[in-house]
Amino acid sequence: MNTQTQSQPHRDFMMPLPASVINSQTIMAQKRILVVDDSMVIRRTLSMKLKASGYQVLEAADGASAVSTIRREKPDLILLDISFPPDVGVGGGVAWDGFLIMGWIQRMEEAKNIPVFIITGGAPEQYKSRSEAAGAAAFFQKPIDNEQLLAAIREKIGEGAPPNPTQSVG
Repeated sequence: MNTQTQSQPHRDFMMPLPASVINSQTIMAQKRILVVDDSMVIRRTLSMKLKASGYQVLEAADGASAVSTIRREKPDLILLDISFPPDVGVGGGVAWDGFLIMGWIQRMEEAKNIPVFIITGGAPEQYKSRSEAAGAAAFFQKPIDNEQLLAAIREKIGEGAPPNPTQSVG
């Protein structure tokens, strides 16, 4: 009986990866967006839309948690409301507004180049030019046109990771 084996031409193939590896790779590849708004409804609505588009979403309800999250997580982009009630914040805290938060971001070495998109229900004639002068990369009036927002995000920071990446085998 002949036990010689024929040499086979080299074939490239990809081994399937365990789900835990795929998930961690996907998370690392995703662009991270911080949504800063005192309204939980706005944060959750934007979060769902952004996650469905392949972005990882971070949330903050006030200025203090926004600055802390920015330092810790270093998001790729920030969606920032302008108006916050004076009692928002831990124990009443500082009466933050979007312009104060933008000032902090611009003074933070690790964050000063993160693009900030203003999202506000306030009068555009009152806030748009001030937002641009403060360094905002874009201005959106609530209710936000999700498709315009996603187009602006893609233009500024690119796509997030695909929501359901597939691994090829073969």
